[in-house]
Amino acid sequence: MKEKYDVPIASESEFVEYMLSQMAAFGLPCTLQQAKDFYVYYARMIETNKYLNLTGITDMKEVVVKHMIDSLSCYDPTIINSGSSIIDVGTGAGFPGIPLAIYDRTLLVTLFDSLKKRLTFLESVIDELQLTNCKTLHGRAEDLSHQDYRESFDIATSRAVARLPILLEWTVPYVKQGGYVIALKGAIYEEEVGESDKAFSTLKASIEDVRTVTLPTLDDKRAIVYIKKTGKTPKQYPRKPKEIKDKPL
Repeated sequence: MKEKYDVPIASESEFVEYMLSQMAAFGLPCTLQQAKDFYVYYARMIETNKYLNLTGITDMKEVVVKHMIDSLSCYDPTIINSGSSIIDVGTGAGFPGIPLAIYDRTLLVTLFDSLKKRLTFLESVIDELQLTNCKTLHGRAEDLSHQDYRESFDIATSRAVARLPILLEWTVPYVKQGGYVIALKGAIYEEEVGESDKAFSTLKASIEDVRTVTLPTLDDKRAIVYIKKTGKTPKQYPRKPKEIKDKPL
């Protein structure tokens, strides 16, 4: 009997053809080599998913659209400049950090997660693809932002981690003044933005832009929230995990 996530892996040619077609449909240029690199990432993720829960999305076409292209939907070279340092907070299986690192190898991406097993998987992908612009970091968001990593990144990204008021407290402290938090959000993004006023004012950040996203083959509602850091975050933030959860800003 097969395990729940013991699924067949598509061929490289099938994946590459679909990746290139869907990237074109979305309006993002993609080279053959980039598509092949994305295939390696996909194949290793599906292999590892048999024994380590990385994703519930395993169909090749869904992985391309719901993971790869969804991650790249936040890529805007006017905000994510060449050479930008990025911390991907709560990276999980590597989204959006690994796709960004594959797509633009000038970016300096740090994949941050609290689960070491996931980071071990990501390190194997980094090694195989020779992503010298990418590294991992193990810890909790509310701990390391009080240390050397505080206000040291141009950009913090996060996808499907927490509601916006909580996410802001986890991410804004890592970002330099003038930098950005980029939050990839789902259908209730307007509600989350509406409940984040106190978090914005307290943490010294403000919304720069909210862009709705329509992915190829899907009709669900998504958005990218671009948040600019406008000042120095007070040193008491982020607070302890229980306080963040029980009394969000």
